[in-house]
Amino acid sequence: MLLEGSCHCRRVCFRVRSGQPYPFNRCYCSICRKTAGGGGYAINLGADNSTLEVEGREHLREYRARLGPSADGGTECSPARRYFCGHCGSALWLWDPRWPELVHPHASAIDTELPVAPEHTHMMLGSKASWVPVEAGPRDSRFDQYPDESLAQWHQRHGLGG
Repeated sequence: MLLEGSCHCRRVCFRVRSGQPYPFNRCYCSICRKTAGGGGYAINLGADNSTLEVEGREHLREYRARLGPSADGGTECSPARRYFCGHCGSALWLWDPRWPELVHPHASAIDTELPVAPEHTHMMLGSKASWVPVEAGPRDSRFDQYPDESLAQWHQRHGLGG
């Protein structure tokens, strides 16, 4: 499925092909919650990084989350790179060099109509903010950390894709 997205001020627009377009995976970790999750969680999709086309790349900014003290006394940063608009602050996508073939657009940045997920996965509940209710349906999965199932595996299990 071709996904088209943008930031709020539209200085950054992008297109990417996705085989995992269903917004099912709600991440409650402090990084996602604080950088992209106004409702207390963020929803990332899976897409093919080689198909990512960006207009307004000069307006992009990158954030690498601080994970804590490093062995050398400095601060350890996540290798994952979170991209956002430097003007309006909209969270756009995440890319991680450990999986260079993938890019993870935030569902909130997608302008294309997305399909409705038949169930949701609530992950990183161990770091959920106390004020955030988990609005889980009867078929939804819950995990304190990361689930064993990837975005692609979830789509395959449900016979869904783009």
